[in-house]
Amino acid sequence: MTLDTAKIDALLDQVSWNDQGLVPAIAQDAASRDILMMAWMNREALATTLTEGRAVYWSRSRNALWRKGESSGHVQHLKEIRLDCDGDTVLMQVEQVGGIACHTGRRHCFMYRFDDGEWSVCEPVVKDPAEIY
Repeated sequence: MTLDTAKIDALLDQVSWNDQGLVPAIAQDAASRDILMMAWMNREALATTLTEGRAVYWSRSRNALWRKGESSGHVQHLKEIRLDCDGDTVLMQVEQVGGIACHTGRRHCFMYRFDDGEWSVCEPVVKDPAEIY
């Protein structure tokens, strides 16, 4: 899919950005439909995602664009992108390269489950993060 700058700008204008100029972006595995992670996008990150066809987020801690998988190799190839009814949340269906989306070495970031009044780890580590980073 090739979009020109004017078309991308028109699409980005339809997003309801928060007061920091960000929108939450949920990554969902296109095949299994598992929710993999949630991160933030600014206007540039979403535009870059649309043009490159891979997930690019805004790192609030680094104050910079973050191409998912740039250090781990666990890239997210964009298969479909949606905007919710309020225009304030992006849903991306992705192909998760390497089967690991979380920096903890797990398949997805939702590793805690509420059980008997406390949070407990419910997802196994697929690969030790020390071997990834």
